[in-house]
Amino acid sequence: MLTVDLKRLSLRPGQKVLDIGCGRGRHVCGLARVPGLEVVGSDIKYSELVETRKSLTYEYEFHTYKARSCHLVVSDIGFLPFENGSFDVVICCEILEHLVDLSMALKELARVLKPGGQLAVSVPRYYPERVCWSLSRSYSATSDGHVRIFRQSELKREIEGYGFQNWAFHFAHSLHTPYWWLKCIAGLDSNSQRLVHIYHRFLVWDIMKKPRFTRLLESLLNPILGKSVVMYFTRVAHVCT
Repeated sequence: MLTVDLKRLSLRPGQKVLDIGCGRGRHVCGLARVPGLEVVGSDIKYSELVETRKSLTYEYEFHTYKARSCHLVVSDIGFLPFENGSFDVVICCEILEHLVDLSMALKELARVLKPGGQLAVSVPRYYPERVCWSLSRSYSATSDGHVRIFRQSELKREIEGYGFQNWAFHFAHSLHTPYWWLKCIAGLDSNSQRLVHIYHRFLVWDIMKKPRFTRLLESLLNPILGKSVVMYFTRVAHVCT
């Protein structure tokens, strides 16, 4: 289940791509299926990279691994261990909402991206996220939880202040929005609650089987209920901040 639409990035053999905050490797594995890419997955948690490595092993076993290389690095988004202009493309998916120091992260993303490079950013969409915060006090209080809610226009302006130009956006994962609302009502540790459990099983089935009907349904619902907003930028200038 990818949040970022990799086709929009026009990926080409030889490009170097960073997935910062890669977690268990959803986008790393998606990138690994693109011929000739040099992929770097980075996360602050070593345990997440262990899971990413396992997922990449499956890509090898099923002969879907096409990248030139794929490296995994433990790092903090505020202090990235890469040279200036190291990457042609940077993906930052569902990370910024966890950060207290947003400016440091955006400065680092701009630093490691080449001029003319592409940045794909996704964050929880304002309305679905605001409902979650309203339904559950613990939603934003959990360890590693969300510490901020973004309005799309405000985040766009913030990112563009670091030398980027926005050229596209879309919404994603509308079928996941009711699941999180149910969890917030029932309690975040409520996967055993019947309705939450049933909906979770439905989402897993949908991710694994990708039936045409639910793909169509989600595409129709995304403009209304999309859980995430995904924005695409080009780095057009270097900004000292």
